[in-house]
Amino acid sequence: QVQLVESGGGLVQAGGSLRLSCAASGRTFSHYAMGWFRQALGKEREFVAAISRSGGDTYYADSVKGRFFISRDNAKNTVYLQMNSLKPEETAVYYCAANALVVTTRHDHYDYWGQGTQQTVSS
Repeated sequence: QVQLVESGGGLVQAGGSLRLSCAASGRTFSHYAMGWFRQALGKEREFVAAISRSGGDTYYADSVKGRFFISRDNAKNTVYLQMNSLKPEETAVYYCAANALVVTTRHDHYDYWGQGTQQTVSS
């Protein structure tokens, strides 16, 4: 079992920045690829970013490329999502997830999920 706890969400104005954190516990963090997803009210969960076990490979949704950056600190068992130039349509609950196999953009390939953190971007 892996427990994931997100933090860092909140209210920010359009164009602003936020950094989300996801702290992991339970199993060896470096054994898991990590991903960030988001789900807006009334919409399906969508992929945002993912990072490989070592942190050497990262993947992004086209909509966030160049503005969002995923990173991890295996010594601290934490994955981060730096979000810049935020847009109102990016208001959503943001989730981190862990995958014991390979880094992937598919949410159904992730084994463990955090409870999510609400992020609201005001216009």
